[in-house]
Order: sequence, then structure tokens, then C-alpha cells
Amino acid sequence: QVQLVESGGGLVQAEGSLRLSCAASGRTISSLSVGWFRQAPGKEREFVAGISWGGGRSEYADSVKGRFTISRDNAKNAVYLQMNSLKPEDTAVYYCAGRSYTESVPTAPYQWHYWGQGTQVTVSS
Repeated sequence: QVQLVESGGGLVQAEGSLRLSCAASGRTISSLSVGWFRQAPGKEREFVAGISWGGGRSEYADSVKGRFTISRDNAKNAVYLQMNSLKPEDTAVYYCAGRSYTESVPTAPYQWHYWGQGTQVTVSS
């Protein structure tokens, strides 16, 4: 059974930075495509960024392009989301998601197999 655990959330001022981490257990993260999603109060869960299991493909939501970077370190069994130039509208619970043995990085939450419990990111103005 695959378990994903997020860490690195917190409170930051606008224009600040945070780095989120997603760690896997039960399976090496190198066998998973990994996505980051977020959900703000009263809103639907939305795709933020994703990286294929081979690392050759990454995708970003338009709202975060140029500010967020997703990367993976298979040796550390982790995927990261570096978030720069944060805005108050980035405030949400951020979730890590995994898909097994596929190069695809879909944006729809229902297409992902595994989910973490989420980490809160709050950006103050």
C-alpha cells in the first residue's frame, strides 16, 4: 500500500518562498508520477504541478508557471514543489498525489491513485 506524506507548509508573507516535500512509503517514488494539487476553502481541488515517473515531463497550471518548480530526487524517495513569489491567492491545503508506472500527468484529481493528507500553505498580504 502506497502512502504519501507532505511536509513543508506554513505561513509566509507575500513574495516569499516555501518548499513542499512529498515522501513515499510502501513503494519507491521512482515508480510514480507525482502531482501537486491544492484546495482553498469553498473551492474545488485544482491541479498545480506534476512530474512524470521518469522525470522527463512536467506540467504546471497557468497560475503558477514561472513561480513554482516541481522536481524529484529518487535517491531520497521524494518529490518537491519549490514555490517562489507567493501570492495570497496561493493560500490552500496542498496535496501530493501519485499514479503508478505511467508517464502521464493528468490534471483531473480522479485520475490519481494515491493521496497524501495535505499540508496548509498560508500567504499573508
